[in-house]
Amino acid sequence: MKILLFGKRGQVGWELQRSLAPLGTIIALDCEGDGELCGDFSDLAGLAACVRSVAPDVIVNAAAHTAVDRAESEPALARTLNALAPGVLADEAGKLGAWLVHYSTDYVFDGSGDSAWRESDRAAPLSVYGQTKLAGERAVAACERHLIFRTSWVYAARGNNFARTMLRLARERDQLQVIADQIGAPTGADLLADVTAHAIRSLGQRPQLAGLYHLAAAGETSWHGYARHVIDFARQAGEVIRVAPAAIEAVPTSAYPLPAPRPHNSRLDTRKLQAAFDLCLPDWQAGVDRMLAEILGQ
Repeated sequence: MKILLFGKRGQVGWELQRSLAPLGTIIALDCEGDGELCGDFSDLAGLAACVRSVAPDVIVNAAAHTAVDRAESEPALARTLNALAPGVLADEAGKLGAWLVHYSTDYVFDGSGDSAWRESDRAAPLSVYGQTKLAGERAVAACERHLIFRTSWVYAARGNNFARTMLRLARERDQLQVIADQIGAPTGADLLADVTAHAIRSLGQRPQLAGLYHLAAAGETSWHGYARHVIDFARQAGEVIRVAPAAIEAVPTSAYPLPAPRPHNSRLDTRKLQAAFDLCLPDWQAGVDRMLAEILGQ
């Protein structure tokens, strides 16, 4: 199997290089490309030529414009990277008869209510990021052989993330304020990558599994609950933590106004995925604890 992976330097792309390796030969690209192979999603013609040159069996797209607030001021670029480029991949994959795997987001929903979103629920994005990701989903779905995984609150031990920020602030400050009215499930890039590899294997025997799935760790928390978990873990691990548990204050989203509105409800119903691929998704705490152990050098 020949796999063409885009976005190799991102959190998910980095993990995908590991999880996909047993499946076949991987050609992994970032925005700089590799020789004559274009990985720049702003170069649509170059992107199409890249796919035709490689002629992969599977295309995995882990590249995107993910700067949620910046997308509000550069909607054309966000549309190119999140919608038009995936559309090019879908068109070329269709011509080759290749599978196309793509990642999307809970930001396609308006964040209302308190029930976990199902794949069949009406999308109503609030932001440019969400709107362009929804357009990308629809473009990818035009390819018969497609898998789209919607996820939320993605993290990895590699690079900057919410947990690292909370650890740094907890060492420096006497008090923290963290948003408590946004609810979701922190989901590890390693979990996304491992499920992706499992799903691609399954498609070989059951191509009828093509479609849209929600993929997130089990359980739910707020950003405030997430921060408390991270800081408690570090304190129990012997880290010097300055902020006291009672000094981690829960605040509403309105305390931190940002250009792009955030969904209050990021819960994703993953029952369809678990049934289709015979999976049991771990609680969010398990993955976060593994990440923290790696970050803290245990």
